[in-house]
Amino acid sequence: MIVKTLNAYLVTLLITCCLGVAQTGQPAGNAVQTFSGEIMDDLCAKNKSHDKMMEQMKNMTSDPAVCTKKCIELGAHYVLYDRPKDAIYKLDDPQKAEPFAGKTVHISGTLEKNKIKIASIEAAGGAK
Repeated sequence: MIVKTLNAYLVTLLITCCLGVAQTGQPAGNAVQTFSGEIMDDLCAKNKSHDKMMEQMKNMTSDPAVCTKKCIELGAHYVLYDRPKDAIYKLDDPQKAEPFAGKTVHISGTLEKNKIKIASIEAAGGAK
């Protein structure tokens, strides 16, 4: 009986420790984080590049900013594309993203269900 009770306590302790370790390093629900990547439209982000869209629509030129803005006019949405992580994040405020279309940025904000609530945004390299 004592062995069974001791085993139950050990299993409970082990599970508790594992859960604690699994959550270590994960930001709290509403913790402000910094995200980096390119402000793109969701259509081009799915293709990981503007190349396909610029090839199909010659009026896009070869400028990522022009491509992004034209795609937005056609109904796409602004996103942050993090190339190294191959991650696409939705953005809560397109008006904050618009001046940075086609540019690499750093965004401070909170992440909820793959959507960044933008606290601040600046061009990579510090220029606003």
